Amino acid sequence: MKVMETSLEGVLKIEPPMIFTDHRGTFVETYNEALYHQAGITQKFVQDDISVSKQNVLRGLHGDATTWKLVSCSEGEVFLAVVNFDESSAQYLKWETFSLSEENRLQVLVPPNFANGHLVLSPRAIFNYKQTTYYDRAGQFSLKWDDPAFGIDWPIRDPILSERDSTAAYL
Repeated sequence: MKVMETSLEGVLKIEPPMIFTDHRGTFVETYNEALYHQAGITQKFVQDDISVSKQNVLRGLHGDATTWKLVSCSEGEVFLAVVNFDESSAQYLKWETFSLSEENRLQVLVPPNFANGHLVLSPRAIFNYKQTTYYDRAGQFSLKWDDPAFGIDWPIRDPILSERDSTAAYL
């Protein structure tokens, strides 16, 4: 297991504890509480979710004030954007992007008050969320994916969006 800091304070990039590949395929240990705690990741996760999406679907940018998320992509490839939306932070509105895929098996730990969104680059992708709170849509904020206040360099200009994401307001 390897834990790496990113340009955003509190956001970590993680290589999972074990990846084993042989002639049968691949086995990945995606979470081991003892190993994560030893690495300083001590959040208690209470809910796991997945989203399955087709190519060019963009989900997000979403976040809330209380939830830590450990995110990964178990099938396909996604372009993940993480935005600091903590107004008290010196890094407010700063962002970083990551490539998550079934090939690299990377995970990203996203703190509260950060938004995350992912764009599916492969024909299909399975995106995994491990969360420290139970899902509460009413407690979430949504940010416009292409807001010029961030200037995220998305690899697509016309993604497939939900109504929620297409009607999110610009800052």
